[in-house]
Amino acid sequence: MFIDKYYNEENQKINFTREQASDFAKQVADDFNPIHNVDAKRFVVPGDLLFAIVIAKSGLSQKMTFNFSGMVTDAVNLNVPERVGKFTSITDDKEKEYLNFSADAEHTRCESLIDSLIRSYVGFSGQTYPNILCALMKKNNVMINPKRPMIMYESMEIDLNTLDVKSVSLELNKQETTLSVDGKRGKAQLKFDLISEGKVIGHGVKYMVLSGLREYEQDVMDAVNTEYYAMKDAYLAVN
Repeated sequence: MFIDKYYNEENQKINFTREQASDFAKQVADDFNPIHNVDAKRFVVPGDLLFAIVIAKSGLSQKMTFNFSGMVTDAVNLNVPERVGKFTSITDDKEKEYLNFSADAEHTRCESLIDSLIRSYVGFSGQTYPNILCALMKKNNVMINPKRPMIMYESMEIDLNTLDVKSVSLELNKQETTLSVDGKRGKAQLKFDLISEGKVIGHGVKYMVLSGLREYEQDVMDAVNTEYYAMKDAYLAVN
């Protein structure tokens, strides 16, 4: 599968170079968060890459829930099982957990469907910031700390009515996408519909936690977004 070039596997253990993880973020997810830059001081492997590897290796179930519990760096070796039960943890050699997920109902290893879902979901997920979150923050009159932006990928769920399809696309459900704010902390609930051949065949949701929230300032957010797009343009100019 196309995802294979973004990780290394040896003796049933998975690891990543900074280049692999950064290329996945930028080339597949269209995600230019600085923490995924090769030279980032606090480098982090994209959570969407872990999600992609799990379903590429262990298959797709109709109902799946993923909970992210740790940040993976290029120094971590992960144990990713080929076969999974109803509840599975992804850990390192010291049994530290980085991701756990549950799977239920029907199961498939159809490569075309899995490839399609990975590309559709990761492409959507990479657009979370700035496209979706900035609109939600403005609506709720809050914004992240521009000097220390804290946006954490907490969990995601998929619920498919059927696996008897070859491809799937994804559309944001704007009416049910919300940001709840409690003081300086917020939780975004990004709901989406899964579509195949023009029909809605399932739903999903991505949860994100925002910390250090403060009153919204349009000029400050404009400056943050200008810097973000400048990084993206600089990368695309040489790649």
